Amino acid sequence: MAEETKLVSVLTLSDHDADVWSATYSADGSRILTASADHTARVWDAKSGKELLKLTGHTEAVRHAAYNADSSLIVTASRDATGRLWDATTGKEIAVLGGHELMVEHAEFSPDSTRIVTIPHDKTAKLWDGKSGAAIADLTGHDAYLTWGAFSPDSSLLITTSSDETARVWDAKTGKLLHTLSGHTGMVSYAAFSPDGGRIVTGSTDKTAKIWDSKTGALLLTIAGGHTRAVLRVAFSPDGKHVITGAADKLAKIWDANTGALLVTLEGGHKRILSVTAYNRDGRLVVTASHDKTARVWDAATGAPLAVLTEHTKEVDTAEFSPDGRQLLTSSFDGLAKVWNLPEAATAAK
Repeated sequence: MAEETKLVSVLTLSDHDADVWSATYSADGSRILTASADHTARVWDAKSGKELLKLTGHTEAVRHAAYNADSSLIVTASRDATGRLWDATTGKEIAVLGGHELMVEHAEFSPDSTRIVTIPHDKTAKLWDGKSGAAIADLTGHDAYLTWGAFSPDSSLLITTSSDETARVWDAKTGKLLHTLSGHTGMVSYAAFSPDGGRIVTGSTDKTAKIWDSKTGALLLTIAGGHTRAVLRVAFSPDGKHVITGAADKLAKIWDANTGALLVTLEGGHKRILSVTAYNRDGRLVVTASHDKTARVWDAATGAPLAVLTEHTKEVDTAEFSPDGRQLLTSSFDGLAKVWNLPEAATAAK
């Protein structure tokens, strides 16, 4: 497919009364979970768009919401300085994840669902039991506010990133600090594990990305010279061979994860900073979303633009591929989440 296709959404979720800050599928793709500045998270039928649950209890904006592995539980993160754990079938609140000094920007389950991490806009992340919400550990040590957190694929490790120019690797069961990843000269904005969990990629406002050994904390590679502004998003390809970076210079770039060689630049599309860069499950496609009100789909091998999503009227903050790889889900500051069918030429097996 040589030319970019302008997609038309097939479903719009429009009952939120303010910005929608996150949207994600359940594991089987049958439901959609959204989080909004209207103080609620909501669960929707992914085919009909019918609202199934409205999670109420937060007293400020809900910044993020996520499912556990089997989509039986939901965790939310809010600007009211709490996370909350919910039953995903009934919508009943199970626990309040409190004790943070400032707003909670992110929360997620470990892949095995035994742990939850909450990432606040202060210096201390917290680790919780994934079923009961009981507190397990305070992750203390960062010298400035946190920016992100993520578990390793096998659930044994946890990475946190901070404006103190470091990332830290923790034992995800106990909360013990294992490694401090030092070397960036700006805020570390984001981090992700490789699919096998052996490496970590970090992105920074120093315009670089770095790859580290997750077991030893050793620096393996610095990816520099490709971006002119802050690197805001990073991810490994599903086979672990490539890394994608998305930056405030409006560009996403794909690199060799072993050598640091630049392979592909996704250019000529976005007009403002990128909020998302992510691969689909087989690694052939990349989605980017931007504060220019659009999301775009690209060929990961060639960098060719395949599709553009232009219906949102404000910044697009999240985008993800459906579990079956046939659709895209976006959320926007315009208060909407939208589902889009991908072009058949993009999803067809090669």
